[in-house]
Amino acid sequence: MLSKEIQDALNNQIKNEYFSSYTYLSMAAYCESINMQGFATWMRLQSQEELAHAMRLFDYVLNRDGRVVLHAIDKPQTKFKSLKEIFQIVLDHEREVTGMINRLYEQAISENDHATSVELQWFIQEQVEEEKTANEVLDKLKLAGDSGSALLILDTQLAERSTVV
Repeated sequence: MLSKEIQDALNNQIKNEYFSSYTYLSMAAYCESINMQGFATWMRLQSQEELAHAMRLFDYVLNRDGRVVLHAIDKPQTKFKSLKEIFQIVLDHEREVTGMINRLYEQAISENDHATSVELQWFIQEQVEEEKTANEVLDKLKLAGDSGSALLILDTQLAERSTVV
């Protein structure tokens, strides 16, 4: 059974994962508005992935006889200057989420909640991939600079993403 502290922390992380999903959906809307459908596709799939993360935690809390309490989700940023700015925000956001997951893991360890610490190991590994991917796209955007043709090539590459973890 989950301690109240771990349950509350997991419920807060469920909210954070929903906020991440909402953030990526807002970014997808921006990408659509500037006719970069590949970037929009990538963001939509990222939004779905974050929903899957929230549901994984949701189910985990229930599986441990905990109580899921959903919290209000903040409004995401809706105005962006460029694709490069978006991916810098993505990278910064994923690093922030990594910190959240690490703090949750440390809390589980300090409470000797081995089941939760094992569950969170999946999220730790997932965050390594999230940061790596965001950083790779950001690096490509920096290389592309203001080159329209390079941005279109990258847009085409991002449109090829088809899976959600």
